[in-house]
Amino acid sequence: MAHGVGDTASEMDVGARRVVALATAVGNFTEWFDFAIYGFLAAILGRLFFPGASPAAALLASLAVFGVAFFMRPLGGLVVGAIGDRHGRRALLTLSIGMMGLSTTLIGVLPTYAAAGVAAPILLVLLRCVQGFSAGAEWTGSAAFLVEHTPVDRRGRYASVVSATAALATAFGGMLVLALELTLTSDQMLSWGWRIPFLVAVPLTLIGTWIRLRIDETPVFQRLVKAGAVTDAPVRRAGRDVKAIAITFAFSSVQGLGFYYLATYVISYLTATVKLPEARALPLVAIGLLVYAVLCPFAGALSDRVGRRRVNLIGGTGLAIVSVPAFALMGTGTPAGVVGGMVLFAVFQSMVSVTTVCMLVELFPAQTRSTSSAIGFNLGLALIGGPGPLIAAAIAAATGSSILPALYMVVVAALGTLALVRWLPETAGRALDATAAVPAGSAR
Repeated sequence: MAHGVGDTASEMDVGARRVVALATAVGNFTEWFDFAIYGFLAAILGRLFFPGASPAAALLASLAVFGVAFFMRPLGGLVVGAIGDRHGRRALLTLSIGMMGLSTTLIGVLPTYAAAGVAAPILLVLLRCVQGFSAGAEWTGSAAFLVEHTPVDRRGRYASVVSATAALATAFGGMLVLALELTLTSDQMLSWGWRIPFLVAVPLTLIGTWIRLRIDETPVFQRLVKAGAVTDAPVRRAGRDVKAIAITFAFSSVQGLGFYYLATYVISYLTATVKLPEARALPLVAIGLLVYAVLCPFAGALSDRVGRRRVNLIGGTGLAIVSVPAFALMGTGTPAGVVGGMVLFAVFQSMVSVTTVCMLVELFPAQTRSTSSAIGFNLGLALIGGPGPLIAAAIAAATGSSILPALYMVVVAALGTLALVRWLPETAGRALDATAAVPAGSAR
């Protein structure tokens, strides 16, 4: 599957592109499975690493540790993203999956508070920081790697692989946790069962790393190397992309918050606020995530047809409008209400998510694409998206309402979309070898 440095994405055969998509899917699935299983085990981890607190306080402490990882994402995006601009997209992705796999495996062998005292939660926080550092480059790195291999008229459809596999990994993680909880006793789950999902990272990481090492570097980066245009200072040169980074912060805040509401907060919401047993809640969440994964290719194809800007704005506006009704449906606790609420939310989230993947690539020049996109994306997740589950859980705990947690999503989606109406340019069809960022407000 070797390609010359002069090849373009459109010259690659369909089979080669599918192999690239598979490599991206497997690696991205591994990263997001590793990152997401913490959320599904938050209640158990709260009891094991933060004992002595009430169940609600332990859950909030565990979710706070979940959120801590997001504050490491900008640093990880900056450091590892720069590696992607200096040494190639494949090097970035191989490094990120290795760090994620190692940190996840180590969480699986950590001593609990009962065995190690205060050292246990400290080590948990440190390993979550490594996970956040790794994840800071994965989404944007996967976006660049996949889209730079893809023909201009199919970028949205291929980009949907990144969004869909993140959801599939989360659903798989949830069902694995459920299978363990149905198979093991409560004491077994607390004693050693909770470790199994983290240790699954070992084979997944080995497989993902092996596949990524077998894929060629992107045609875009190969042409940069051939032309001698690879920058030695991507972080300094990223200063030229300030407007595009600000735009990325806006759409990434909406996308990140929506995804973590759907993939992480909903399970805590259903069990802690709606009072559904976990054995009922997890399959319903998995169904909702599977529907979201199916919707992503359709959202991508729509953005190929009518443009990223229009689809993203429709998605953001929809999230501002339907979040409260969606949570009202989920708050009924019925299977139809929970799945219906998730699907209503997922229709618009898929539009925001897939266009985000495309725009992370299309907005930025080739020389600083990995670094600049990671800065904007991870600042949005660290400051707005990542704290979302904690903020929503705190609102629910303080008010006892099953609807009010949606208000944070409404506010973020409304403000972010209003900013994007003014500043978001059309990026579909842009040449990926361009040396300047798309100016704010430019037309297609």
